[in-house]
Amino acid sequence: MDDTPLSVLITALVFLIFLSAFFSGSETGLMTLNRYRLRHLADKQHPGAMRAQKLLQRQDRLIGLILLGNNFVNVLASILMTLITLRIYNDTGLLFAAGLVLTIVILLFAEVTPKTLAALHPERIAFPAAFVYVPLLKLLSPLVWVVNWIANGLLKLLGVSPEHGSSDALTTEELRSVVMEAGAMIPKRHQSMLLNLMDLEKVTVEDIMVPRNEVTGIDIEADWEISHKLLMDSQHTRLPLYRETIDNVIGILHLKNVLPLLYRDQLDKDTLQDIAREPYFIPENTSLNRQLLNFQREHRRVGFAVDEYGDMQGLVTLEDILEEIVGEFTSDPSAHIEDIQTQTDGTWLVDGSIAIRQLNSALGMSLSTDGPKTLNGLITEYMEMIPETGTSLLLDNHPIDIVQIKDNMIKTVRIHKGLEKKQTQDNEESTV
Repeated sequence: MDDTPLSVLITALVFLIFLSAFFSGSETGLMTLNRYRLRHLADKQHPGAMRAQKLLQRQDRLIGLILLGNNFVNVLASILMTLITLRIYNDTGLLFAAGLVLTIVILLFAEVTPKTLAALHPERIAFPAAFVYVPLLKLLSPLVWVVNWIANGLLKLLGVSPEHGSSDALTTEELRSVVMEAGAMIPKRHQSMLLNLMDLEKVTVEDIMVPRNEVTGIDIEADWEISHKLLMDSQHTRLPLYRETIDNVIGILHLKNVLPLLYRDQLDKDTLQDIAREPYFIPENTSLNRQLLNFQREHRRVGFAVDEYGDMQGLVTLEDILEEIVGEFTSDPSAHIEDIQTQTDGTWLVDGSIAIRQLNSALGMSLSTDGPKTLNGLITEYMEMIPETGTSLLLDNHPIDIVQIKDNMIKTVRIHKGLEKKQTQDNEESTV
């Protein structure tokens, strides 16, 4: 070393610092790669991604290789710095200062800068580095194996198994966070649909069904003129057929089968019962994702929700479930809902029997759906009594007035805009 030119030693030192930066930056780049994007690129046969994915399958070996190279380079750089200091100043008292300078240089140029760059642009660093590490790992595999064997032995003493690392699988909540943080990569509309799709397992048939007292159907025992008029004026393509009460459903009528017979004057009560399809019953606590699959398997579009005693509670359709995913089939969800009437003063007159989920969706409210399923039930539970007409209360920061009580039920309420939203609008108006 005494005969080695000083310029060669300095060049070698600079090269070692460059190698140290390569090891530090590539380690950060490989470890911060998006695993799902990496898998996607590897499936598309991206060379760098394929090599990086192979390296990351055994992270202990990769880390062993990188740290082995990085520490070797840093130690060698320290030795060269010592030789250069002694060659220039020939004073051992300056070795501490030289070590301090080398520490700062390595920290800035071989640690902080390359690691920050790799964290910001992991693919630009990791993919080229993978081309170096794959053959280097094969070349140094005996040494890396020894290092990993010792390190893994120490980990096992601590109760850690390197073969069973954390899984890349995402839970539902983690997947929800990924979708919400996707930003502009996923259109807002699609993002909402994905979130709604993941919520199907939390929502039950009971949450979206049409209550039994609102189900429109044909009574086989009713006067034929009344049934005839209902069939002609129906806005639904499928109607329940029942005997005397809706609790005694005997079938489902599809108007495409009914109207041709009706026009040819070949329809009577017996024929009506013959063409009715057998009713399909659903436990009311069935989750929507399960029921969607059940509808597909049974080739059904309409079902009747029943409680644990077999009593009919309401009606649910395939369209109801699809609306939970894609939203209401209009730009203004409250525009076509008969239970909600927008008033000129900005309030809404709402039928007390409306489902809470439907109300939340239409008016952007966040009323709890864990308990009662209708607005009437929620208000009654909240007040622990049947309120009188004119009573006012506050739900979800929305002032609500009881407008009409009928048959011991809240028939109509008036909902005002939320207090925070109203105050914001008032502030904007005063600013203008």
